[in-house]
Amino acid sequence: MDDNEKLLDKAIDLYLTGLKGLGSFISEPSAEYSLSFEQYLILKKIIRKPKIKLMDIAEERGVTRSAISRQLRPLLNNNYIKQEADPEDRRRLFLISTPEGKQVEHRISSLVMRRFSKWVDVYGKDRGAELLDLLEDFNKQIIMRRRK
Repeated sequence: MDDNEKLLDKAIDLYLTGLKGLGSFISEPSAEYSLSFEQYLILKKIIRKPKIKLMDIAEERGVTRSAISRQLRPLLNNNYIKQEADPEDRRRLFLISTPEGKQVEHRISSLVMRRFSKWVDVYGKDRGAELLDLLEDFNKQIIMRRRK
């Protein structure tokens, strides 16, 4: 087995154990409120940027409007957000959080921060920052470049 094969095996093992586990670790707080982590992040975006439009979120994330529309359904069904027609163009809909949505986002954010803080306490701020810097660099040089 050559060095690249060893690195590939290590990357696969890390993905299967570490990265998938990290995804579950991060997403558990939102599941309690019938949301995926992605839906929670969209809710957070709507709260921070009132009257944002679906197409703005889609463009920012580099996905289709229908993909965002599917993500919005649980937020609408759970009354975490509502849609409001733009008075200047009734065909355009603004996304607005409800009081319940703001409350749920705050609870999830608190749980996520508590979990993340425990991770930083165990791993250390400096090592955590180094790890995130490496992952960010990998994302820029490999993942994002592949999408272009």
